[in-house]
Amino acid sequence: MEKKLRSSLQSSGEEFLLAAAKLPFKSSKPILKTLINSQINHSNGISTLPVALHNFISQTISLFKNPSNSDFTASPKTPPAKRRRSLRHKTKYDDVAVSPTEDCENLRRTALEKLQIYAYILQLCVFHPKNLFSASDLLAAAQELHDNLILFESDPVLLSEIANLCEEWWKGNILGKENLISQSLPVILTRSLTLKKKVDVHRVYTLREAFTLFDFEDESIEDLKNLLIRCVISPLYMKTEDGKKFIAFLFGLSGQLAKEVFAMMKSQIPFGRKSMLEGYGEIIFRAWKAVEGECKDEIENVFLQELLEGAIHAWSEVFSASIRKVLGGFVNQRTVEGVEKLIFRLAEPVIFRSLQVANSNVRQNALHLLLDMFPLEDPDSTKEDKDTLLEKQFFLLEKLLMDECPDVRVVAVEGCCRILHLFWEVIPSLTITKTITRIFDQMTCDSCTDVRFSTVNGIIYLLGNPQSHEVLKVLLPRLGHLILDSASNIRTSITDLLLLLKDIRNFQFHKVVHLDALLSMLANDQPLIAQKITKLLIPSYFPSKVTEEEACKRFVTLIKRSPAAGARFCEFAVSGGASPRSLMKLLKILISLTLSSVKLSDKLIEGLLAGASHICDTLVKDVSFRTALKEELSSEKLRSLFSIAATTSAQSSVCNIISTISPDAVDGFFEECMGLITKCSSISSMERQTEIRSAHKMMLVFDWFDDMFEAMVGLLQKSAHGCHVNFGIHLGKQDIQSAKRSKSKFSIRKTSKSRHVSWKKSSKAVKHRFDEDYAIASGIAWQIKDLLLSETTRKAILDSEFLERAYLALKVISEASIVHAMKFDYMNASSVSAYTALTLHMSLENININGSKNLDSNNLFCPDSACSSPQKTISDLTIDHLLHCTNKILRASDYKKSEKLHSESLHGNRMATDSGQDSNEHQTGTDLAKQERMSNVVKMLTAVLKFTVDANTMNLAPCHQERCLNFTMEYLKFINMNLRKYSICEQHFTEEGLKEMCLCLKSSFSYAAKLLNVVLKSSEAALPKLGAYDLVNELLNLFISVEELLGHGYASRFVTAIKPWVPDLILAFGSCHLLMKTPGESVHSIASGNGVSTFPSWFSVLAKIELSEITDIGPEEDTDRYPNSVVFTAFKRLIEMITERLKSNDHVLDSVGAIFLVGSQHALESKHFYLVLGLLHFICVKLVEHKDEEWKKLKLMSASLEEIYRKVEVEAEEPSNGEDGRQILQTARELLEPVWMSCIYHGGHTMEEE
Repeated sequence: MEKKLRSSLQSSGEEFLLAAAKLPFKSSKPILKTLINSQINHSNGISTLPVALHNFISQTISLFKNPSNSDFTASPKTPPAKRRRSLRHKTKYDDVAVSPTEDCENLRRTALEKLQIYAYILQLCVFHPKNLFSASDLLAAAQELHDNLILFESDPVLLSEIANLCEEWWKGNILGKENLISQSLPVILTRSLTLKKKVDVHRVYTLREAFTLFDFEDESIEDLKNLLIRCVISPLYMKTEDGKKFIAFLFGLSGQLAKEVFAMMKSQIPFGRKSMLEGYGEIIFRAWKAVEGECKDEIENVFLQELLEGAIHAWSEVFSASIRKVLGGFVNQRTVEGVEKLIFRLAEPVIFRSLQVANSNVRQNALHLLLDMFPLEDPDSTKEDKDTLLEKQFFLLEKLLMDECPDVRVVAVEGCCRILHLFWEVIPSLTITKTITRIFDQMTCDSCTDVRFSTVNGIIYLLGNPQSHEVLKVLLPRLGHLILDSASNIRTSITDLLLLLKDIRNFQFHKVVHLDALLSMLANDQPLIAQKITKLLIPSYFPSKVTEEEACKRFVTLIKRSPAAGARFCEFAVSGGASPRSLMKLLKILISLTLSSVKLSDKLIEGLLAGASHICDTLVKDVSFRTALKEELSSEKLRSLFSIAATTSAQSSVCNIISTISPDAVDGFFEECMGLITKCSSISSMERQTEIRSAHKMMLVFDWFDDMFEAMVGLLQKSAHGCHVNFGIHLGKQDIQSAKRSKSKFSIRKTSKSRHVSWKKSSKAVKHRFDEDYAIASGIAWQIKDLLLSETTRKAILDSEFLERAYLALKVISEASIVHAMKFDYMNASSVSAYTALTLHMSLENININGSKNLDSNNLFCPDSACSSPQKTISDLTIDHLLHCTNKILRASDYKKSEKLHSESLHGNRMATDSGQDSNEHQTGTDLAKQERMSNVVKMLTAVLKFTVDANTMNLAPCHQERCLNFTMEYLKFINMNLRKYSICEQHFTEEGLKEMCLCLKSSFSYAAKLLNVVLKSSEAALPKLGAYDLVNELLNLFISVEELLGHGYASRFVTAIKPWVPDLILAFGSCHLLMKTPGESVHSIASGNGVSTFPSWFSVLAKIELSEITDIGPEEDTDRYPNSVVFTAFKRLIEMITERLKSNDHVLDSVGAIFLVGSQHALESKHFYLVLGLLHFICVKLVEHKDEEWKKLKLMSASLEEIYRKVEVEAEEPSNGEDGRQILQTARELLEPVWMSCIYHGGHTMEEE
């Protein structure tokens, strides 16, 4: 084949092309390349090849365009096939004719294959190593291929060959290169965007100068412009250096193209990743450096100015930060000539004014910008002017340190520390002293936790500059009080600071925080903080650089000074660097000291035994020490330790040691261990809970669990019987029998005296005994719930023969606790939590109780007799029971009246005479007692809510969704009512009570949001989903109440809990539109007849927040027209999160936005014009903005907009609304008008029709 090609090439170009066209393209490429490149003389074939190429290419393209006209000489017709020798070989397909369509397609395919060969031969000729061919002779053939490039989109191989030819022609600067660009360049650009290969991006960049040949003002260039703009959002272009350089080059091609590229960048800023945003900044900076004239002015005075103003007036902190990342492309290059001057010229007029406006968001954003650009100065000004400007910046920073908004103070203190760290050497000493003193004296005592936290972190960062150490050495002791701060993150930061000081020469950490304070925190604080303090103290009290005897001696000094701190020190000694061998030595000394004849205090014994227990826990993990531990702690020593341990804490430590090392002889320990478990009337402290867990662990290790559980159930049944006697609560048959039976041998010892108390004794003694039994039962309930958390103990409980008795007893105690929680201080939520937890685990294991039909015989579970159906599961029965109990307390408008009715309903109650007196006494108790009862009620209702939501989530109670929604709404209303009631009565919760209350409310909010998620996902009828709309309003009303009545600090913690559920809140709020066929009617039906008084209160707060921003729009605004609004910073953050989510889905945005518009109509009808303006400002500025393309997609909102606009227009002219009212409505009308006019034009109306 090669020989034939060579001879044809010597003969003529036509013969060579005819022969080459018959070859397969891929396999022939090496042959053709070798053959053509080996030619060194001008033979006849070589001289005629350019003309032949042009002719063959032209004819083949003509065939491709019109395959029906196939008479041309580019390729001779295939000779007829040989005649068949015999008819017997003829098949049925021989007479089938090929259709004209198939024939045309075959001809097209053949033409494409030939063009691939011709294009490759043309490229070999153009770039012949000996330059045998003239470029002018080959240009016609190349241009023929180029001009018809668009026809070959279906053949990527041919497309690539032609594009490569044109690219190499341009790169080789060959004559006529301008004629080979218009079609090939879009192909290469498209290839880089679709194939996403770095090499293609590099190809585009090398051809960048070719783009200057295009007229970007011409309409025909639109497709190419779209391709170029696509490069702006291509991750590959943003990753590669050539890609960023190419996008920067686009700014110089055309003013209009530059605007469109910048507009695309702006649209990506809210959603772009950090790398992409920084890439945009780098691109704009490169473009600014490269261009001159009008284009440079456009970048400076339009693009950058817009970014600066956008960063300051951004609607969210995240959006502002994203814009600043783009601006960082200039800020980080301020050393480049001209950049510092440009930044000053653009930023100086805007920043200083924005730092002093009333809107805290604007102040915060402007402060961030100032800190990024600090120091802001004019490089051409004099030194005096620079010093004056620097002084002005520090003055504003100090002013912002005292800002009324906590978020601004957080940024200010972090920024001041950062500035001092970076510019300490050049800042005047007087300014340093003034600033740093204010930080230490005022910011460390700030009322906001975040501010104090940022202050400590800022000081840690400042320590990184050695120049600051002399000053900080004097000031750091002023931070000492923060080790006792109520916020754990601040205490953690202080310990980090102390650890840093430990490693800095000339600093002594104990001069910053006194040793007694450190030991107190070591003894009582969280594990992480205690571990850090141990690491801090270990070089002093258990150093590795001295002998083991000396180290142990130092530790004994520590534990004698603070036994609790010494015990905690042992727990984290290994993580602090102590060796296991030295700890074994220390254990022997601790045991020896405990058993010594020297009289020791109970506290010191507790510390010694707790420390020994922690060391055992550590050493038992190392197999090599287990034998040594058993030898050291023999059974005789353990009994001696138990006899010495006089307190429950000390006994608990011994139990833990026994269960850890598992000695062979454990006789006699059971009674002591049971004593720890049953003495549980006060179990709220972490220390007491740890003690009981150690007893549980010992019971499990030595197979005493069943006996323990039997005794625990006996105590529960005793309390349940007391609830029956005192409150008339029905007992199940087994409960009655069990109450009459004697308790187990282990509980007899504890209860024999109380069982024989005469009923003739005074009711006070009986009541006191019941109070004690209830307190013990609450402790037992807590233990059961705690035991259910571990897989081993949970299995033991669920397999126990006493499980049913435990369930029935907890049921009775839970009912008494819920129904009478507002009457008695001692009622608590432990029994309810254990009852619900036990039910869930029984349901998951498909465990039911015997005789479950009888549980509803007294109609306690549900007012419906149908609830006693045998098909009901234990989850159904428990939900019925709990909802019936909670209904009594939630629906009782007058607690005293409900108590009286309940007292009269008790038959044969020996305490009925005194109960009314007691309840009145409890109801009219002290404020502290009332708060305690309210806290208990919230905990119980939270436990019920958690159980109902978990049961629905696990599909254990699918038929209760609507009832659970109703219960949740009633619960939230109850909380809202009581929070406001306590606020009106000026009854303030204690700090501890407030923390517990807020923790329950945060948990309730999360579980209510989780219920929304379950309801929205369910396939049930739409009724529960419509109830979701009401529930989400109650949730947001609760959030408002928390921030208004409890403060910003607690509300900000809610935001973190709410964030994962924001999509569910949005879908639930818009459910009435998203689920109904006539969504507009559904919203009106929800809101019909409701004035602003029944409006969700969060609508009003949202409107007031917007009004506070309207007053800052410009100095010409008359701020006296607008009412002052409370600052709801946390709620504002939540609304920003919701708004950001809504913008990602037009359908949901349309549904939710329509509801806001309906709200505006209700406010208008009720003459609350401030609310109208606030809501419309939120809709038109934050939610949708004035963009025609966005409103086109929002059909429901556009429909509602027509009605609200006409009503506002009419009311704005109504004289009865007063001058102020008409002015407010006129402002609202001006806000709506651009959007309304856009809707008119896009709807096909004319101005005359309107």
